[in-house]
Amino acid sequence: MTLYLSGPMSGLPDFNYPAFHAAADRLRTAGYHVINPAEHGVHPEWTYADYLRQDLLQLLTDADAVAVLPGWRTSRGTHLEVAVAHALSLPVASLTTWLYRATATSTLVLEGRPV
Repeated sequence: MTLYLSGPMSGLPDFNYPAFHAAADRLRTAGYHVINPAEHGVHPEWTYADYLRQDLLQLLTDADAVAVLPGWRTSRGTHLEVAVAHALSLPVASLTTWLYRATATSTLVLEGRPV
């Protein structure tokens, strides 16, 4: 499953990239494929709209679901990404929820139970 990672960036120190990278690492370790918008890096010539276009394109074309970071409710970009996900009937859940689901699924598979 490919998760699009969504959360607040604008106005935060280092654009909140450390939180994005840490979350992506945890999700990948749990077995997910992750689209991490922080991996685009900083492009001084890009506007907010340029970043949003790139992020929405990846969400629209490559994501199976969305993982939201803490503080996402304060982010207008994340609100838009979540609205798009809902319009596409993509599941949206917190980082913690996706990590729990991966652990629960792994446990069930290891114990030979159907998922």
